[in-house]
Amino acid sequence: MTEQRTTNNEQRARIGVLGRGTVGGAFIDQLEDRAFQVERISGRRPEVAGVLRRSEGDFDEILANSDVVVELIGGTDPARDYVLRALGAGKHVITANKQLVAQHGDELFEAARAGGVQLRFEAAVAGVVPVIRVIQESLAATRIEKVLGIVNGTTNFILSEMAATGASYEQTLARAQELGYAEADPTEDVGGADAAAKMAILARLAFDTPVSLGDVTFEGITEIQPDDLAYAAELGLSLKLLGVAERRDGGISVRVFPCFLNADHPLAPVEGPFNAVMVEAPSITEITMSGPGAGGEQTATAVLGDLVSILSGEAPVDQPRERLEVIRDVSAAFYLHLEVADEPGVLARITEILGRNAISVQSVVQRGLGDDARLVMVLHEVAERAFYAALEEIGDLEFLRAAPRAIRVVEEVFA
Repeated sequence: MTEQRTTNNEQRARIGVLGRGTVGGAFIDQLEDRAFQVERISGRRPEVAGVLRRSEGDFDEILANSDVVVELIGGTDPARDYVLRALGAGKHVITANKQLVAQHGDELFEAARAGGVQLRFEAAVAGVVPVIRVIQESLAATRIEKVLGIVNGTTNFILSEMAATGASYEQTLARAQELGYAEADPTEDVGGADAAAKMAILARLAFDTPVSLGDVTFEGITEIQPDDLAYAAELGLSLKLLGVAERRDGGISVRVFPCFLNADHPLAPVEGPFNAVMVEAPSITEITMSGPGAGGEQTATAVLGDLVSILSGEAPVDQPRERLEVIRDVSAAFYLHLEVADEPGVLARITEILGRNAISVQSVVQRGLGDDARLVMVLHEVAERAFYAALEEIGDLEFLRAAPRAIRVVEEVFA
């Protein structure tokens, strides 16, 4: 005789799904496939109460019939309206929408508090890597000093391939698009905006202070050249697009920029479309988490994890909120690439400008002759304002054959 399992209405969890694209479809498939496991963990069996997409469903009807609303449509309009209405109606909300949280976080969190419900967004940052849950729950009582990471798989794949093959940025981007690692319009990824939105979210959580997308300064990878990576290999460095959120001078600095890492840095070996995030604090030294950063199955897995947490009654700790000033003038070490005329006095003129701006040189390499002459320098840490003032002056020198290229260097050493 076959055992029959029955679940009464009180034990059921009705899930409204907004969007059925790559992630939405994968989430629904996972939900149906793993409903028994979710019930075993949480005591409630999930079922899809309705799906909203262009050709299917009515939002008001789905809202009325759902206990949890999962927003997977992307963008901020109409996603913001749907999420606010769901929170206002006392429904828990899960979203994978980084731009929504980064741009409207204050409004959404206040709506969740007012409605007495949870807003979960693990899938909005670093895919299946559980960095949000670790910061928001496991490290809730820890004074975090820094969060840094590779939070965009598209750019990490491009930089990894450029380093491995010597191909140009344009060639490698085309390869990333062929493999599905880059969108047809990759601007948000390669320009740094995608990573900036994710770092705004991580900074808000790590430092318990309001951080918006406008507080994040960011640069992309579109100006990186193959010879930058070749010189990096000579110097024992690897190039990454890094997001950094850290306490500085009583405030916080949140930035995204391409930078070189020493070989012993925990993020240096992270290659291809993978993400990795480090959390640093005096009480824990550092924790590094890594894994696939994109893909329908991976993102859906993170969404399903949020659902299990909600159904299990696990609410994030709501700590008192600080208001920290955003510090923009910070210090950094730099790699400087200069294409110069092959003539006497060139190096002396450049070092004189650097010296007047209190910038010291860690190493210098001279390559090529004649029309192929170039100088590659690594400079010690200096205030960025001073560096860029010197760079502007160097850029006006008559013997430069192209605009200077500068890339930050993270000098942090790990034993």
